[in-house]
Amino acid sequence: MQFLSIADPNIWLLALTAVLVVFAILVIIVAILGIFTAVAKKTTKKVIDVKSNIKENKQAKTFEKASEEDKAAVAVALHLYFTEKENRESRVLTIKSNPYSAWNFQLNPRL
Repeated sequence: MQFLSIADPNIWLLALTAVLVVFAILVIIVAILGIFTAVAKKTTKKVIDVKSNIKENKQAKTFEKASEEDKAAVAVALHLYFTEKENRESRVLTIKSNPYSAWNFQLNPRL
C-alpha cells in the first residue's frame, strides 16, 4: 500500500489545486501592485507639477532681481567649473601598497 501514489486521482486534483492557488495569488499581487503604481503616479505627478510651478515662480523672481554683474559672475563661475571638470583625469586608479597594513598581513601572512 503506497501512501501517495501517482495513479491516485486525488493527487492530481491536489497538485492542480495547488498550482491554481499559486497563480491566483500571483494575479492578485500583480493587481494590487498595479493599483499602487497608478495611485503613486497620480500623486507624484501632482507633486511634481506643484514643485515645478513653485520653482518657476522663484526662479523668475530671483532672475529678474539679479543685476548684470551678478549674472556675469554666475556665468563665469559656471564656465570655470565646467572647463576644470573636463581637464581632470577620469577613471584613473592609483594603488599604493603599504606592507604594514592589516589587509596586506591577511593576504601575505609570511611577512
